[in-house]
Amino acid sequence: MGSSDPGKLRIYLGNAAGVGKTYAMLCEGHRRAERGTDVVIGFVETHGRQHTAELIEGLEVVPRARLPYRGTFFEEMDVDAVLARKPQVALVDELAHTNVPGSRNEKRWQDVEELLGAGIDVITTVNIQHLESLNDVVEKITGVPQRETVPDAVVRSAEQVELVDMTPEALRRRMAHGNVYAADKIDAALNNYFRAGNLAALRELALLWLADKVDEGLQRYRAAHHISQTWEARERVVVALTGGPEGETLIRRAARIAARSSGGDLLAVHVTRSDGLTGADPAALAAQRRLVESLGGSYHQVVGDDIPQALLTFARAENATQLVLGASRRSWLSALFTGPGFGARTIRGSGDIDVHIVTHAHMGRGRGLPRAGGGLTLRRQLAGYLLALVLAPVLTVALTSDRGGLNLISDVLIFLVAVIVVALVVSSVVDMAARRTRQAARASAESALLATTAGDVLAGQRPVEAVLDRVREAFGMDSVTLLERAGDGAAPAGPAATWTVVARSGPEAVTRPDEADVEVPVAKGLRLALRGRTLTAADHRVLNAFAAYAAVALEQQRLAAEAEAARPIAEADRMRTALLTAVSHDLRTPLASAKAAVTSLRSPDVTWDAADREELLATADESLDKLTRVVGNLLDMSRLQAGALAVFRRPTALDEVVAGALDDLGPASRDVIVDIPESLPEVEADPGILERVIVNLTGNALRYSPPGQPPLLAASALGDRVELRVVDRGPGIPADDRERVFVPFQRLGDTDNTSGVGLGLALSRGLTEVMGGTLDLDETPGGGLTMIISLPAAAADGPRTTAPGRRERDAAAAGPQATAPGRRERDETAGTH
Repeated sequence: MGSSDPGKLRIYLGNAAGVGKTYAMLCEGHRRAERGTDVVIGFVETHGRQHTAELIEGLEVVPRARLPYRGTFFEEMDVDAVLARKPQVALVDELAHTNVPGSRNEKRWQDVEELLGAGIDVITTVNIQHLESLNDVVEKITGVPQRETVPDAVVRSAEQVELVDMTPEALRRRMAHGNVYAADKIDAALNNYFRAGNLAALRELALLWLADKVDEGLQRYRAAHHISQTWEARERVVVALTGGPEGETLIRRAARIAARSSGGDLLAVHVTRSDGLTGADPAALAAQRRLVESLGGSYHQVVGDDIPQALLTFARAENATQLVLGASRRSWLSALFTGPGFGARTIRGSGDIDVHIVTHAHMGRGRGLPRAGGGLTLRRQLAGYLLALVLAPVLTVALTSDRGGLNLISDVLIFLVAVIVVALVVSSVVDMAARRTRQAARASAESALLATTAGDVLAGQRPVEAVLDRVREAFGMDSVTLLERAGDGAAPAGPAATWTVVARSGPEAVTRPDEADVEVPVAKGLRLALRGRTLTAADHRVLNAFAAYAAVALEQQRLAAEAEAARPIAEADRMRTALLTAVSHDLRTPLASAKAAVTSLRSPDVTWDAADREELLATADESLDKLTRVVGNLLDMSRLQAGALAVFRRPTALDEVVAGALDDLGPASRDVIVDIPESLPEVEADPGILERVIVNLTGNALRYSPPGQPPLLAASALGDRVELRVVDRGPGIPADDRERVFVPFQRLGDTDNTSGVGLGLALSRGLTEVMGGTLDLDETPGGGLTMIISLPAAAADGPRTTAPGRRERDAAAAGPQATAPGRRERDETAGTH
């Protein structure tokens, strides 16, 4: 089901849970419904908040889909039902939500894209911490990893993004009044995730991200309406660098100017003239670039013969509000004869851009003495001096010998001709030297520009975009687009050819090469299209070098993507090879035992009494159980190594999981001592995976515990973490060898495979880490080994989750409605900075 006219996306963006995103979304739904718009609720999560739940009344709710998962049922948005209903507007809460396995799509934002593609307008909500680009920043601020994210491109593609803002004090007050979380979760939330500093930082992130989004729209508007004048919506400070010693002073001054305005941008630009820029020191420019980037600014390099015009063109293209220049280093005598300098000319043409002329210690001291020696060789210099000394006397002697045939006028004319010839020779030499100097200077400028671009490509995470940005800046273009012809790259590029935009720099992409002012071939089927002005033949030579850079960068980018896609496959192959090599004995032994027992029971030649039959059946049962455990461990380790293990963390009762694990261990676990306080908070974990870890660790402890000294399972809360200790009184492990036991296929003291492949502890640590926990070993006081599982405590509201695998509990859990796993509200209250 599709539509030629896709739906429009509107997003309510918040800085944290509880600011009122869902409330605002429902209010907008009511406003549109009152205007006669067909509005339905695709999915709304109230989190038990009364005022939010009241707003659902009066709006049509599309029934949710109930999906089974691990013995219980979870509810998700029924995408098919919404598509079949086909409303004008659908309200869909929590854009970054991860759907339960078995859903139509893995992520809710993918559900939303389907609705938009069907022509349905969608209003949704998301918190700033769930944007992919800010995931690591939020974790540094709050100490809580956000496992549910949405690509920035999805949010940026929205037609409208509205910030639902609230001060940290107001949000904490709302939470203290019980309007966000249940009463028993308020203190933990206020003392952890919802601390005033955390909320202030998240609020600033939301404001800055939205400011960038608004700025993108502003730049598109200005480009579409051909607006070149500066709009002072945001402070952008451009500092001009010549590579001179005053550069660091100018950069720091410009950084202070930008810092006066919250969110101000700092841009440094160096103009390379086509004939070279006298005094530009590449090493000094590199140092100044590092300083700019360390201050949070960006470095740019452009080519232009008219330096003031090039500076102003760049500043206007970046919508700069202020331009920082250094006071001239020319002496007063030089300024007297050469006229106004770059600063004065820049001020005259600046218009509405403020120009700051910054004094520094090097002004008025001149640009330095010219290079000693000049461009001529010593032999040519000596020949010139000799000619100047000898020419006049030799010519005089020659004229004296013919004094009778020449008069004074002839002598003067001959001397004049000689002088003119000498002047022509000297001017020819000077002109040749000047032309070669210009060529060398231009070549130097071009090489510096290409070297800078190469550095951007190597250092950047977007090499193709870095090349296009540099081309646009260097040649003063409005836009630069890399196009690829669809289909066979060897096909002729006729009018009917279809072109795809691979990457672009600038507000508007060129969709076909014939729409560009300049286009150059990059590689087979690739074109670099520039819009803005035509270029000279000399510029085309540099542009071709940039095109080669773009081709290499694109190839590297695609090879890196292919390598990244192939890495899990290669890792899985390596793992499978290692598993097949290591487990041959472990699989063969239980199979052989079970086969022998079953064959003996079926043998017609032997009559077994009841005791023997029971023993053979027990042997077969034990061997098959062992085989099941080995295969299960192998499958889990394979999925873990390949990154294909699905994990759904949610608040989980530790005592329930421990009880399920002991049931799975059977009679051997009857003597295990369990000490788990009733007041222990729930943990943030996947119940099924956690049970598997506890089974492995407890089984290992039972194996090494001496008779009469059973293992102990003790749990306690420590800050925002919960620790489960599996304690045994066995032989223990030396401190130097404790990390080795976590390596797959390692068993301390074993020299063959008779005791297993050594996956238990390696698998247990891997499974614990994918849940956000840790598994460490410690020495038991008095002798033995203590295995410590540390998991984040769950401080949010939500039902207690029973351990999978316990049939009587699963049957009870299947009746009432259960919320979907991975609810972000729970993640946000767990953990401290």
